[in-house]
Amino acid sequence: MIIDEHRQWLKNFYTKLDRYQYTPIVHLNFLMEEVGELAQTVRAIELGRDHPGETSQTPTELNEHLKEELADVLDQVLILSDKYQLDVDELIVQSETKLKKRFHED
Repeated sequence: MIIDEHRQWLKNFYTKLDRYQYTPIVHLNFLMEEVGELAQTVRAIELGRDHPGETSQTPTELNEHLKEELADVLDQVLILSDKYQLDVDELIVQSETKLKKRFHED
């Protein structure tokens, strides 16, 4: 599956940079930072930016920024799942199972 291949690539990439060895709590902090950047991007798309000195972005630039920030969030989630040796496929199944049960879907 491509997501597992990407997770392994991330592990190798961050190991080469001497960043993978950080504890899960540090990676959680990285995740929170990325979520904040994602929130700024969504705000810019939905409400615009009103901070002095910031330049306006085109819809295409905003869309690219959104994809970048979502990917950064996903990467940190994948690193955390690897740190705890959690199977990503199982996480996806668990999510679907929980939501189906919660909303009485079959």
